[in-house]
Amino acid sequence: MRTNALALLSLLSSLASASPAPVYPGFKLLWSDDFKGAAGDTPNKAEWNLITNVRTNGEVQTYSTSNENLQISGGGTVQLVPLKSPSGKWTSARIETKATFTPAPQKLTMFEAAIRFGDSPASQKQGIWPAFWMLGDAIHHGTPWPLCGELDIMETVNGLPTAHGTTHCGDGDRGGPCNEPIGRGQAVPLPDDGWHTWTLQVDRTNAEGGWKGEVIRWLVDGKVFNEMSGAQIGDEGIWATLAHSPLFVILNVAVGGNWPGEPNDATSGSYGSMMEVEYVGVYTT
Repeated sequence: MRTNALALLSLLSSLASASPAPVYPGFKLLWSDDFKGAAGDTPNKAEWNLITNVRTNGEVQTYSTSNENLQISGGGTVQLVPLKSPSGKWTSARIETKATFTPAPQKLTMFEAAIRFGDSPASQKQGIWPAFWMLGDAIHHGTPWPLCGELDIMETVNGLPTAHGTTHCGDGDRGGPCNEPIGRGQAVPLPDDGWHTWTLQVDRTNAEGGWKGEVIRWLVDGKVFNEMSGAQIGDEGIWATLAHSPLFVILNVAVGGNWPGEPNDATSGSYGSMMEVEYVGVYTT
């Protein structure tokens, strides 16, 4: 009965706020998903790969396709829900776009999602690690991480009121242009667990500056909080893995790992620790 009540409250909140990918003047919508469907449905398998066989960074969860971990809410959102079993095992969800997206020359390409988090207090979110991010498709073709390129649009850990936009790149040596293994990033205050819009722009419109004049920007609710240029990376080949190559989009909620640390006895699963997404959109000028 308690689980059903939580599900109903989550649905009502979703119904109050869900909307499709917005229209922006001067931009063409290349791809989007607004997660229509009945409550309990699986995200559209024609658009998303449902991941079960990945566990990296010391994480403890097993990714599942169960609708207890991954479901359309019925209110135009998708919910990724970490759960702890009676035996102490954690499950969660991760989905990746089947499509890849290559930022075009002389264009501004934009990746965006509207996201909120479950309302459990930070004291019950130790080890919870939601993320909206991208990897270079080269990882599917034998190129190792981080040489494939990674752009983390939004990550937050342990329920803390801070989000991070981060880049990983290079040949895996410590340091380098992306300060591996930590990555090159910037934090931004997260005022609450409510709906916020997270955007990454790959701006290749500075033709006179060549690749060095191209810029990647991170925005929350339309405000830039991090940016990085080709000149700052300083290596055309590495920059190409981030700004010139096919990328796919990932949504997931990890549990544990090298960054947040292990969950503890107070860590709570279910809707209070979920990540909910009302749309993902990819745009170009």
